[in-house]
Amino acid sequence: MTIRLTIRTAVWRSHVARIANAVDEAGGGLVPVVKGNGYGFGRNWLAAVAADFCDTIAIGTVHELDGLPDQLTVVVLTPTLSPPEAPASGSSGPVLTVGSQAHIDALANWGGRVIVKLVSPMRRFGGDYEMVELAKRAGLHVVGVSIHPPLAGSPEEHAAAITDRLDDIDTSIPVWVSHLDPDQYRALPATHQFRLRLGTMLWHGDKSALHLDADVLDVRPITAGGTAGYRLGSVAADGHLVIIGAGTANGVAMIDEGDRGSLSPFHFAQTRLALHEPPHMHASMAFVPVGNALPSVGDHVDVQRPLHMTAVDEYRWL
Repeated sequence: MTIRLTIRTAVWRSHVARIANAVDEAGGGLVPVVKGNGYGFGRNWLAAVAADFCDTIAIGTVHELDGLPDQLTVVVLTPTLSPPEAPASGSSGPVLTVGSQAHIDALANWGGRVIVKLVSPMRRFGGDYEMVELAKRAGLHVVGVSIHPPLAGSPEEHAAAITDRLDDIDTSIPVWVSHLDPDQYRALPATHQFRLRLGTMLWHGDKSALHLDADVLDVRPITAGGTAGYRLGSVAADGHLVIIGAGTANGVAMIDEGDRGSLSPFHFAQTRLALHEPPHMHASMAFVPVGNALPSVGDHVDVQRPLHMTAVDEYRWL
């Protein structure tokens, strides 16, 4: 079983550098996001890459704090009701996020740094600017406020979700924003200091640099009406069962097309491979009718799956 991520190293690193430089030219303040599985690269490895060109990174939860470079300031994006240990003497500790009174109450005895999340059209966490004072009264050190626009909408609407809030925000408090490209970031008003969180655009912005595939572990002939799989489903024509070494343990699943149903995530010879049944834990069973391009044992099939949802077994740097 192997699911493999191939990276065109020079192309990928050039893209990352171009985005980082563009943010620097737009005013600086880039905060690379390395949350979850590190966008398919591994969180700690990606944090070490980010440390080469930034002083601050963002992760998803307090459970992702271990193993990160010591020299970085680490911002935890998701509020927690179970804070980490209070920062040791001489250590600043992570920066946590609060987005409601309940989040502030949970950190009442913690005493560290926080970012206050303000409500946006997304409506996932966030309150009014008064939360800044509530956090301070609870003994927390507020180092910024955060505005998180939704993905839906135009670039102008994303920017408006930020600028519409600025009149309420003290100009001495940094404003952390996301879902803007460097040009949109540059166009934000000069009245405030901003920091820009980037994840997908930074790490996956040039998809030509990244390719996901999996091994073919077995190929077995089957005749029309024959049965196979966990549920012994029958096949409608003569062909072959192709066993692919990737499954739900890697995060591989059917592609939900809404009203159009579900599609296989696997492709071979630029043709989507029909799955005989949904992926198993460590393998997936495809059916290839006679006359269609048939992979052999040891061949690689392309995998269509978001990298931030995929557990990669092997990395290949070209």
